[in-house]
Order: sequence, then structure tokens, then C-alpha cells
Amino acid sequence: MEQKNTRTTKKFGSHKPRPGGFGGKRNRPFKKRVCKFCAEGIEIDYKNVWLLKNYVSPKGKMLSSRFTGVCIKHQRLLTTAIKRARNIAILPFASL
Repeated sequence: MEQKNTRTTKKFGSHKPRPGGFGGKRNRPFKKRVCKFCAEGIEIDYKNVWLLKNYVSPKGKMLSSRFTGVCIKHQRLLTTAIKRARNIAILPFASL
């Protein structure tokens, strides 16, 4: 019996599989973020509006710790400080 060498042609260019599986993995080392409040020793205060505005989105929502790079301890302190500032009307609940 003869073996036929059949090749299939692709319509849209050639695709070569990458080593390392689907999509490949980046070999960059993970850079650990350091909490700004832990590193610099900044105290979180509800009266410090300029500091609190950095952790609130333009729509008025609090930003997550994943986005800001703040540790869990200081994220909780930020949350209570932002809520206090909103209740005293130093920070707006929502920005238009």
C-alpha cells in the first residue's frame, strides 16, 4: 500500500505553534507592590481630602486595592476614612 502525503493549506497565512503551549507564558519576574502607607508611614485621616481623592474614581466609587496597590489593613482604613468624609460632606458621594 502506498502512503499519500496529503497537505492541507490554510487560507489566512501560516501559523506556527509556539513553544510552551497555547499563547506562551511570559518569563518576567513578578514585581511585588509595596503599600504606599506602609513604606512612607503616611497616616490616613478623613480630613485629608487631597489624599482620599486619589483613591476614589471620577464617578465617586472607591478604587480596589488591586488597582491602587494598598495592603488590606490600609484599604480598610481608607474605606472608613472615605465614608466618614462623605458623611461630613467633605467628599462628594458621586461626581457628575
